[in-house]
Amino acid sequence: MQLFNKILPQGGGLASALLRRAPCVCLDWDVRQKSRFDATTSEGNLVGVFIARGCVLRGGDVLVSTQGELLRVVAADQTVLRITPCAEHGRPFDLVRAAYHLGNRHVPIELTPTHLHIEPDHVLADMLRDMHLTVAQAQSAFEPESGAYGDHSAHQHADKGHTHKHGHGDGHLHDNGHAHG
Repeated sequence: MQLFNKILPQGGGLASALLRRAPCVCLDWDVRQKSRFDATTSEGNLVGVFIARGCVLRGGDVLVSTQGELLRVVAADQTVLRITPCAEHGRPFDLVRAAYHLGNRHVPIELTPTHLHIEPDHVLADMLRDMHLTVAQAQSAFEPESGAYGDHSAHQHADKGHTHKHGHGDGHLHDNGHAHG
């Protein structure tokens, strides 16, 4: 079994021709959070993944084997709860309020300008409906925020795969302590 033990975030500048030829592995969020697991590639090969603890794989990342082979990571569609403002009397700010309450519960959340995604949970779904939000099951790749202390050098956008690396031009400075001035 081939062992993959290195991550190139979002392909790390590899040529697109190399990425197109590389086999892929389709993984849901639960597996992409693990540091050690076996998986089957798009070519039907069983591989082992052994990465540093605490690392999270994102759709678009590339794994490198001990022999230098590449393996593209695809975020698998899975059941999620899609949270949107109520069509009749909701406001976009309702999503901010929902994200605050979910964050207080340390729930992984995927944020977009128009909706939130969380993993299915009937208690949270009821809480959100009580807040007059619309909650519906959907099938989608789940890419939750990395958290306040996660990697912010690459921001994943709602079109799943469009990544910008940029310095913030938003009037505040970032340093290793992530202080705001």
